[in-house]
Amino acid sequence: MVTHQVHHRSTTVRGHEIHYREAGAANAPALLLLHGFPTSSHMFRDLIPLLADSYHLIAPDHLGFGRSAAPAATDFPYSFAELAEITGEFTEQLGLKEYALYIQDYGAPIGLRLALAHPERVTAIVTQNGNAYEEGLGAEAWAPVLALIAERTPETEAPVREIGTLDGIKWQYLHGVPEDQQDLVSPDAYDHDAALMARPGQPEIQLDLISDYGSNFALYPAFQEYFRTSRVPVLAVWGAHDQIFVPAGALAFQRDLPEAEVHLLPTGHFALETHADQIAGLMRDFLDRKLPTI
Repeated sequence: MVTHQVHHRSTTVRGHEIHYREAGAANAPALLLLHGFPTSSHMFRDLIPLLADSYHLIAPDHLGFGRSAAPAATDFPYSFAELAEITGEFTEQLGLKEYALYIQDYGAPIGLRLALAHPERVTAIVTQNGNAYEEGLGAEAWAPVLALIAERTPETEAPVREIGTLDGIKWQYLHGVPEDQQDLVSPDAYDHDAALMARPGQPEIQLDLISDYGSNFALYPAFQEYFRTSRVPVLAVWGAHDQIFVPAGALAFQRDLPEAEVHLLPTGHFALETHADQIAGLMRDFLDRKLPTI
């Protein structure tokens, strides 16, 4: 197999089709790439080919996202615990005995739940605006979400629904990106996400998940204890201008893991859109030092 080719595949977990991208030699160190809201494995389209010569990369679309199945919210209990369980079963189906995690946004609480369940499987963590600390929450961006978590009503749902519109998604991609670099962000990225978020049933799916985000806050102490006890190698490559997960969340990893490596990049929430080459280089240096060789 030519390792830089990216394959688009699917498997069935609990009766639901899970789409994933895969590249690299099967006997190379595995990287499990977990995307955030409102995107899919599409966010890794530039990163995967840059690392596939040395690593085995697998990037699933979470249930309800991308090309994976999206059962109606009335037919599936959308929560971060459920998505983590499905992702865990997905890794077992693919025969992944151990892997490094790349976590971003929603991918963080999903991936860190995997680490709590099976710490022996996680060889390292790369967090790109993937939060595990209260100080990482941007106050303005999180205000409507926290109101929804506190009480789900039509009034608290309304501003959160806007997050999944084209304008809301475009803001997530462009905020924090310097004006002279915004033309590096492909419009295809936010148009792609917006089209998928506009499908029937998506508002209810996403509201269920966002309403459940408080369950992740409740696990922050457990995530932090895992960092302290496991001493898992952590690389934080963080968009320094992100208003959703602010830089304090990146720096906080060093409180529990003083040896964590933190790089704040001059960009926003979706740092791969503007800094894929730099992130790939930082990952290669970090992983070559921290992971076992083939």
